[in-house]
Amino acid sequence: MTFTVAIDGPAAAGKGTISKAVAAHFGFAHLDTGLLYRAVGRRTLDGVEPLLAATTLTAEDLDASDLRSPQVAQAASKVAAIGDVRTALVDFQRAFARRAGGAVLDGRDIGTVICPDANAKLYVTASAEVRAQRRFAELAAKGQADELATVLADVKERDARDANRADAPMKAAEDATILDTSDLSIEGAIAQAIAVIEARR
Repeated sequence: MTFTVAIDGPAAAGKGTISKAVAAHFGFAHLDTGLLYRAVGRRTLDGVEPLLAATTLTAEDLDASDLRSPQVAQAASKVAAIGDVRTALVDFQRAFARRAGGAVLDGRDIGTVICPDANAKLYVTASAEVRAQRRFAELAAKGQADELATVLADVKERDARDANRADAPMKAAEDATILDTSDLSIEGAIAQAIAVIEARR
């Protein structure tokens, strides 16, 4: 049995947390596709050409300790705007989506490009201010705190780049359910996501 769940949305909206919880609830495999781009971005910071980084990505690259750093996040957003890089990573993502037992993929273009025929689609979002506050708290907890205003500017810059890139721009699929987490608890957001997916099964 294959059942594919596509979860898209901007940074710090909660899609990663929701995706992991949904996968655990249904017993599906989970892929954070953003990690692929973060790993490619991380390698470019070491001077590796973006397409070469994408075509030679290894499992070890996905385990790098600093993939969640702000610098890597910005690098990931930049390489994700390169069409050839996206093409190089598409086959891996689609193969993962077809695995038996069900799969949850989260990213920016899962429901629109990677898995347009996904059984269930969610677009998880929240206001830029709420997302910046969440990211600020996350960084502060890791001792990487920056000024909140700087984090907000980074969030808005990344949103603009992801939404306006020529290839596979970030947007909600026409048949996706919009889940705004601005005023939701984590538990409430997860419950709503599970309800949407249950309705599609």
